Amino acid sequence: MKRAPMFPITVYGSSISYFTGKLENYFRVKGIPYRLQALTSRYHANIVRKNTGSTQMPAIELADGRWMSDSTPTIQWFESEFPEHPVIPEDPLQRFFSLLLEDYADEWLWRPAMHYRWYYQQGALFASNHLAAEIGEGVPLPNVLKRMIIVRRQRSGYTTGDGISPDQVPGVEAIYRRTLEQLEAIFRERPFLLGDRPGLADIGFSGPFFRHFGLDPVPAEIMRQQAPAVWEWAARLWNTRLESSSASLLQGVPADWGPILDEIGRQYLPYLCANVEAVAAGRKRFDAEIGGVRYRGARRSRYRVWCLQRLRDNFRALTSEQQGVAQVLLARHGCWEPLWRQAQLPLEVGFCERLPFFADAKMIDVYDD
Repeated sequence: MKRAPMFPITVYGSSISYFTGKLENYFRVKGIPYRLQALTSRYHANIVRKNTGSTQMPAIELADGRWMSDSTPTIQWFESEFPEHPVIPEDPLQRFFSLLLEDYADEWLWRPAMHYRWYYQQGALFASNHLAAEIGEGVPLPNVLKRMIIVRRQRSGYTTGDGISPDQVPGVEAIYRRTLEQLEAIFRERPFLLGDRPGLADIGFSGPFFRHFGLDPVPAEIMRQQAPAVWEWAARLWNTRLESSSASLLQGVPADWGPILDEIGRQYLPYLCANVEAVAAGRKRFDAEIGGVRYRGARRSRYRVWCLQRLRDNFRALTSEQQGVAQVLLARHGCWEPLWRQAQLPLEVGFCERLPFFADAKMIDVYDD
């Protein structure tokens, strides 16, 4: 394993952050040493913005002065640097579907995860107290005011401000409960999504499950009561090191991934298509009915257009024979048509091309309203 000049690695983020938790799980599984540093708004935000192009967390600082941003391309870069004990499957079809599940966990399960944290008073109290002390360290404001600012910002950005009004709450919470059922059925049978050792899909699902659903009071209690095998998996992943494991993966794409793929075909990919239409039309917000839930005033995201393009690129990287097998499976679960529904994607030339070493400023859309 390479030790210099890359090490030490500093991860700037939060100990209750979705993507910080995802990246920490990856580093721990791989046995890559790192140090977690709170990305405080007063002491570190400007440094991170200068070196990565944004203040999104986590940001990674290498010992040689390079900085990195965005968890998925960061993990792929580290996989190329540390090919021993890979989390990305070598089998091309497993790799493609693992990348699909990772993207789904990143960009769709984000919605119920943020909802549970900030909609309920128990979650908002827990998270705002924690972040006021951790991220708000050194900010010269009373703690109660810091908490109020954090709650207002998160709700206006990620729950009520992202198309989730009270009548959408049952539908959003149903996403979480279905996901618990899907994963519980898998983890009752085996330790990880692809077999006896963790892979990229496990790392992807750790984002919402380890640092949101497993920490926030309301979804954590639901998980403990209704999906104890999922609860156990989240702890198992945190405690697993691939360097000490010789366990193997299953062959092919497991049949019990089917309900998750159904969810991707019914919900996530249609949402990406609605987002593409909004970006192409220059709309900052859009309405969309996804899986029977009517989202009103959801925020558009140019980054998620790039995510859809990456999914297509991953498919095109397969051989023609592999593409045929993948197409049959995608079509079986309703994923094929929405994956290609939009003939042209409204992506600017060079968008996100510097990741993971510099984030495009337009990854994080800024709104006037």
